[in-house]
Formats: sequence, structure tokens, C-alpha cells
Amino acid sequence: MGRVAVTGAAGFIGSHLSERLLADGFEVTGIDSFTDYYSPERKREHLAKAIGHERFTLVEEDINTCDLAGLFAGCECVFHLAAQAGVRRSWGAEFNHYVESNILATQRILEALRELDSVKLVYSSSSSVYGETRNLPMKEEHPLRPISPYGATKLSAERLCDLYHVNFGVRYSALRYFTVYGPRQRPDMAFSRFIMGALNSDPLEIYGDGKQTRDFTFVSDAVEANMQAFRYEGEQRVFNIGGGSRVSILDVLGIMKRELGRNLDIRFVDRAKGDVTDTWADTTAARRELGFRTSVSLEEGLKAQIEWYRSRMRKTGGDTVGSG
Repeated sequence: MGRVAVTGAAGFIGSHLSERLLADGFEVTGIDSFTDYYSPERKREHLAKAIGHERFTLVEEDINTCDLAGLFAGCECVFHLAAQAGVRRSWGAEFNHYVESNILATQRILEALRELDSVKLVYSSSSSVYGETRNLPMKEEHPLRPISPYGATKLSAERLCDLYHVNFGVRYSALRYFTVYGPRQRPDMAFSRFIMGALNSDPLEIYGDGKQTRDFTFVSDAVEANMQAFRYEGEQRVFNIGGGSRVSILDVLGIMKRELGRNLDIRFVDRAKGDVTDTWADTTAARRELGFRTSVSLEEGLKAQIEWYRSRMRKTGGDTVGSG
């Protein structure tokens, strides 16, 4: 196997992908600046297995300032997962961070790849690029009208990938993830908040009425999509990656209640700006071109995420399960 690079290697999906690449025999350069969006210590926990591996090299640098051409030379692929995440925090003064991390960083990567025509880019995009729509399921060719600054920056980065492909021949695939969940999920995401709150017997805040739906995707299925996109040599550039588990938040809470074996203290609060009502991925292109198939049901995936938090709670001492 050859060498690859993973940006955002200490993150939720990035750490799982790094482990998969190592298991498949690759030499992996993981790049992460350990920003404080959530606890850097928790991110280091994510990388514990990878850091101990002889074929893993961790580069603790900022994509906007490091020598990317040097880091990418000799690689077969760059998996670009680093980003400033989160719809709700992307408004106001925080927007600068989203521009720097999601747009400018992607442009620097593309500039480096201009001179490295043998290296493919697999870019992690988001279903947030679609925005609010009743045109379901969402297809790659549907209008793209993000309703959050976060979604706008992810779409801008997608457009940059295409510009560099058309003008300089940069090879890329863009994966539009639909609500990825599982062990190591960011603590600000809904499943993490619900599980942490329930295990700590805290109230669970639900934005809106809970009837909004999402197409939930287990992290191992998202990782498999990255591997398939890496190997893909066809003409399709953008793929929806969804888990086929489109259910309402209220339905998720029902499953969670059964898995946890306890009642949940649910509190409804105002819907957050930038949150869409429904998502649902049409994965026809990914299934046809990549061979993408999901392998983990929502019930199985939620059980795995709950057990991960229970294990972390045992290690960190009860109520610290919710920390960063």
C-alpha cells in the first residue's frame, strides 16, 4: 500500500478513517491543529490507536500556514476532513473562523495539488449545501441553497474543487454527508447531547417540535464511502452519502429510551436559525458509481454510540462524560 494524508485526523470521522487506512496497510500522515471548538484532549483520545502505530505520522499544524506541497508529495490521496463544523455557531463574529477553516484552507490544499497531478482529493462536504427544501429525497443535481453560513462555506469549497478540476485537472470526489453519528461524535451534535444528558440525568433540549427528520449515517459507512471514492476513477464528482435511516428526532428519542432503559426529561426550545426541517439522501449515484451500501442500522449504531459513552463515563468518572 502507498501513502495518504488525512486532514482533521483527530476529529470524529477523521480518526476512524485514519484507523481504517492503517488497517488496510497505508502509511498515513494525519494533519490536525487541535482547535478548541471542543476539547483538544478529547481529540487526542480519538487518535490514541493511530498515534501508537508505526505507519502513522501526526503533523500538528494549521493547514493555512504549513507546507502542504511537502506533506502531500508522494501521497496517493488527500482525504480533506478538516473544517470548522456546526450550523448554529457559524453566525456573527464566528463566521471568520468558518471562512478560514472551510474556504481558505481548502483553496490552499487545491493550490498544492495543482503541482501534484498524481494525488487525488476526497473532500468532505455536507448535506447543508441543499438548504431548506421539500424536494425529497435530495439529489446531487438539485438546487443548492444553503440557509446557514456553515452550509455556504461548504458549498464554496465544493465550487473551488470543481474550479481546480476544470482549470488544472485536480482529481477529486466530494462526499455530501448526511448527519454522521457513532462513537467519537462531536459533543455538540444531537445524539451526543441526548446520550450525555440522559446518562447524567439532565434535561434534553430539543430544537423545535422534534418532528424534523434526518437521514442518519453511521460513521463506519461514511468511512467506507471515503475508501470507495479514493478508488473511484469515473466521471461523477459529487456523491450523497446517507445511511438510509431517515427518521424524526422524536423517533430517535424513542429508540434511545429503549436502549438506555430509562425515561428521558425532554424540553422543547425554539428552533435554531440555519437548521433545516428535513434531510433525505438519494444515494443512487453513490450506489451506482462507488458501490456504496450501508451496513449499520440506526438501532445498531445508536447502541454502539451509547456504549461508547458509557465506557467513557466509566473511565472519566461519572458526570465528566459530558465534558468537551
